[in-house]
Amino acid sequence: MEQKKRRFAVLTGGGDCPGLNAVIRAVVKTFLQNDCEVYGVLNGFNGLINDNLKLMDYAAVSGILPRGGTILGTTNRDNPFHFAVEENGELVYKDMREKVIENLRKYDIEALVVIGGDGSLNIGAELARECDIKVVGVPKTIDNDLPCTERAPSLLQISQPPRIKRKSYGRFCL
Repeated sequence: MEQKKRRFAVLTGGGDCPGLNAVIRAVVKTFLQNDCEVYGVLNGFNGLINDNLKLMDYAAVSGILPRGGTILGTTNRDNPFHFAVEENGELVYKDMREKVIENLRKYDIEALVVIGGDGSLNIGAELARECDIKVVGVPKTIDNDLPCTERAPSLLQISQPPRIKRKSYGRFCL
């Protein structure tokens, strides 16, 4: 009887910064080399709430190192514990943690890799604490505001041109 593969998910949250694709590539390749499946969560925590995940393979991360931003997309607005929803023409905030849990269970995901700054890592910690989700945090910051992270990915590749970085937000600026 064939043993079921372990499944993991990876997302990038918060602001865009250099080095995200390198981290995504390393995470995906490491899981694949260890006979696991890995899903990319598109557009940060928004994708986790709205079931926007895609199965990653070697082809998905091939050739992404020179590309700016993150192939998964990112947002710094979508906190699952305080998620903006329009109801009757008004903006209200809802706790969407149950949708996150539902979607992780749907894909049988054992742990979530969160690549993010202080906001994203705090959300990841809250998911671990409040929802019993296993979370691995990978610090990234352009603000240098995470303690004990002298070498976060964004600080190592700060020379990336800003016109390329904008692709993570779905727009392209020159």
